[in-house]
Amino acid sequence: MMINDLTAAERRVWDAFPLGAAVDFGAADPGTVEGGAAADGAAWGPERTVRARVLRALLLTAPQEEGEVAALKIEGARITGRLELKYATVESVVRLSGCHFDEVPDFSGAHFNYLNLSKSVLPGLRSARARVDGGLRLTECRFRGPVRLTGAQISGTLFMERAEFTASDGAAALRLNQAEIGEELCAPGLRADGEVRLGGAHVAGKVDLRRARLHRPGGIALGAETLATESDVVLRHADVRGRVELRGARVGGWLELSYARLSNPGGTALRVSSSVISELWLREGPPVEGVLNLRRAQIEVLFVEPDKLPDQVLVNSLAYTSLIPHVPAERRLPMLERDGEGYLPYSYEQLTAAYRRIGDDDAARRVQLAKQRRHRATLRWHGRLWGYAQDATVGYGFRPLRAAIWMLSLMAVGSVAYTVRAPSPLKADEAPVFNPVVYTLDLLLPIIDFGQERAYAPEGWSQWLSYVLVITGWILATTVVTGVTRTVSRQ
Repeated sequence: MMINDLTAAERRVWDAFPLGAAVDFGAADPGTVEGGAAADGAAWGPERTVRARVLRALLLTAPQEEGEVAALKIEGARITGRLELKYATVESVVRLSGCHFDEVPDFSGAHFNYLNLSKSVLPGLRSARARVDGGLRLTECRFRGPVRLTGAQISGTLFMERAEFTASDGAAALRLNQAEIGEELCAPGLRADGEVRLGGAHVAGKVDLRRARLHRPGGIALGAETLATESDVVLRHADVRGRVELRGARVGGWLELSYARLSNPGGTALRVSSSVISELWLREGPPVEGVLNLRRAQIEVLFVEPDKLPDQVLVNSLAYTSLIPHVPAERRLPMLERDGEGYLPYSYEQLTAAYRRIGDDDAARRVQLAKQRRHRATLRWHGRLWGYAQDATVGYGFRPLRAAIWMLSLMAVGSVAYTVRAPSPLKADEAPVFNPVVYTLDLLLPIIDFGQERAYAPEGWSQWLSYVLVITGWILATTVVTGVTRTVSRQ
C-alpha cells in the first residue's frame, strides 16, 4: 500500500506505528454504537475512519528493531472492511479499544503476542485456533453476531468483563470449545443472548462468571461438557435462563452457584452428571426451576440448602463425602424421594453415611427407616403386609422401644381381661395357682413356658383373646429378631 493513498486519519495511525504511541480518535458517543442508523457506522465521520487493509499492512510488514516490540494502539476509530489476519503471525502488540468494526474480523489460526479489543463494537469475531501468547481482552465489548474462539490457545487471562454477546438463528453466541487458557477466564457481568460453549475447554485458573446473564430459554445457555479447571467455576448471583450443562466436567475447586437463578421450566436446569467436583455450593436465592441432575457425580463437599432444590432431583449413583449444612433428616429425605427413577438404595446409604460422619446417629436411623418404607412400596402385597407389621411393631428394628410398649399394652389388656374372667383349670388338683399377669406372659412369649397356658383353658371371648395374644406374640418376636439381625448386619 502506498503512503499517498492514506487518509488523514490513517496517516495518524501510520506515523504512530510502530513506536507504540496511542492514536485516540475520541470517545464514541453511546448513540453511535447502539441501534438505528448509527449501528452501521454512519455517525463515524471520515476523520475517525480507518480501513482494515491499512491495519493489516501495518501489522504484517511492520519494521521492528531487534529487542523491540511494535505496538498498534487505536482508540475510538471506525474500521471499515474486513480485518483479515487469517493464519498470520502478528508480532506487534495490538490494542483496538472503543472501536467500531463494520465487518467481522477474521483472526482464525493467527498468532498474536497480545490482543486488546476492549469496549469495541463488532458484528462478530472469527478466531478459531488463534494463539495469543499474552492476554486477550474483550472487556465491555459488544458483539452483534457469533464469536468463535474454538480451539484458541491463550497463555494468559481471557478478559470478558461486562462483555455482551448476541447471536441469531440459534447459533452459539460464544464458542470456546476446546480452548486452552493458561490463567483465568475472567468474565463477571458477561451478558449473552444465545449459547455460551465451553465444552472440552481447559482453564488453569478460575472461571469467573459472577453476575453473568446467560439467556437461551428452552435451550442450553451454558454448555460446558467435559470442561476442566484446576480452580473454581463461579456463577454467584448469575441469572441463567436455559440449561447449565456440565456433564463430565472436572472442577478442582468450587462450583459456586450461591444466589444464582437457574431457570429452565420443563427441562433440565443444571446437569453435572458424571462430573468430578471438589465442592458444589447451591444456596440462597430462588429455588432451581427445572430438573437438577446429579447422577454419577463425585463431589467431595456438597453444600445444598433444601429450600434451593427443585421438584425433581436425579441422584442415582451420586457420591459425596460431606453434606452441609447440617439439617434434620426430614428435610433431606425429599431430595431422595424426588428422583424419577424410583427406589435407589445407594442414595439412602450415602445420606446415612453423611450423617454418621458427623455423629448424628438418630438422623442416620431415620434415613434407614425411610429407606425400608420406600422399599416396601416396591414389594408384592404379602411383602408389604409384613413390612407394615415390622414398621408398626419395631420400626424395622430402628425403634426397638415400640416392642416394649406393645408388650406392656397387651399385658395390661390380658391381665385385666383374665382377672375379670379367669379361665377354668384343665385338672383342678394339678393346676398351679392362677395368675392373670403370668398367664398373659405365657401367651405372649412363644418360647418361655411358665406353666400357666397348658394348665388352663379359657372359654368364649377370653379364648379368642388368647388366640390374638399368641399370634401377636409370635409377630412381635419375629419382628424383633428381624430388626436386631438387620441392625447387627448393618454395623
